[in-house]
Amino acid sequence: QVQLVDSGGGLVQAGGSLRLSCAATGDTVSSRTMAWFRQAPGKERDFVAAIRRNDGATYYRDSVKGRFTISRDNAKNTVYLQMNSLKPEDTAVYYCARRSRIYLSSNWDAKNTYDYWGQGTQVTVSS
Repeated sequence: QVQLVDSGGGLVQAGGSLRLSCAATGDTVSSRTMAWFRQAPGKERDFVAAIRRNDGATYYRDSVKGRFTISRDNAKNTVYLQMNSLKPEDTAVYYCARRSRIYLSSNWDAKNTYDYWGQGTQVTVSS
């Protein structure tokens, strides 16, 4: 019954901003570690950012630190990814994901520890 619907992607110029949303049903985003991954054509799906369950601690891949912010609105049961200062190398399909409770908070970048995924939303950054 868990569903993740991600949205907010689009085409922006380098230096621009986008805000991605992930609306969850069947579970609460505050009780699970949630994350964003991205996948460019011909590439592996890579970790972008995560927000830890309950305490809201965040973790980012090095290439997006200082530019991206992951957050959640518990009342709306929605996770967000605010992306600023976008670069062409940020171009990818972005996926929201929910982490399984059987794993510790460490290794947030391991995609095999996430059990539900959104359908993906395309982000294209032009130079």
